[in-house]
Amino acid sequence: MEKTIKYNKSLVSIIVPIFNEEMNIKPFYNELTATISKISNMRWEIIFVDDGCTDRSVDKVMALREADQRVKLLRLSRNYGSHAALMAGFQYSNGDALVIMSVDLQDPPGLIREFVEKWHEGYHMVWGVRESREDPWGKKILAYGFYWLLRKTVFLNYPKGGMDYGIFDRSMIDIILSIDERHGFVFATLLWSGFRQTQIPYARKSRKRGITKWSFARRVKSAIDIIISFSYFPIRIISYLGIVVSFLSFVFEMFLITRSVYFKLDSDGWLLLMVGILFIGGVQLIMLGVLGEYIWRIAEQVRGRPPYLVMEEVGFNINNRKKEENET
Repeated sequence: MEKTIKYNKSLVSIIVPIFNEEMNIKPFYNELTATISKISNMRWEIIFVDDGCTDRSVDKVMALREADQRVKLLRLSRNYGSHAALMAGFQYSNGDALVIMSVDLQDPPGLIREFVEKWHEGYHMVWGVRESREDPWGKKILAYGFYWLLRKTVFLNYPKGGMDYGIFDRSMIDIILSIDERHGFVFATLLWSGFRQTQIPYARKSRKRGITKWSFARRVKSAIDIIISFSYFPIRIISYLGIVVSFLSFVFEMFLITRSVYFKLDSDGWLLLMVGILFIGGVQLIMLGVLGEYIWRIAEQVRGRPPYLVMEEVGFNINNRKKEENET
């Protein structure tokens, strides 16, 4: 029989973004509560963040809340993406620590027990790191390609299988919330923070219900956001590319002069000119595109629009975290 773990810290918030996941909510809740019931002397709140659901996901969450007041719901005004949903969950949570997880049960809730053990050893961050995954080959290739790019351009120590499941201490979450960045990537920001951290390996299961919301376009956008936010690689590559193109142009020009002066050979000038113009034009368009990404992000930051708008709160008090702290 599995032993019940006892701890002294009072509250852990579990943040769960949802977007059209009506088939997963009840099975997820059942597995999650079976796990946390074995960790005593701790209180829990389960915050579902509705990221613009158009199915019956909200109804499913409300049905759970009728029987379990630990269940809370944040409804965003539209679909802002899972990372904005996580930031909303951070903002409204009360916990001494926060668990981030997906509702699709690919990441096992049972790992929370180990997360809590490591957190009580003094780690600010405890990551679940995927040693293997049961996803289709196409999704595996996209995922590994995404994480390979992050390791090469931003975080050299980023795990090959990725990580977006773990527990995080309140002290660092408050600092993360103070960072005003419109196009950040929550997991990259957490990793960038440099707080004391450790990792727990696990095998990621296949999705049993519904379809993934992480399309190829979303992965590309996330990769661009991370690279531009955390690395000088795009700007540096423009400089390197300019140097290489200038050098090749000089070499080619010397080749044409030598060919004409010493070997009396004429070149088909219009063809060479056309190739040169197309090549330089392509390079310039790439450079403009990269610079445009930076300028657009600066403009978004200056406008000061919030990264999300909360339409409805269920189960939350005004200033609820500070209020509960004062009451205890």
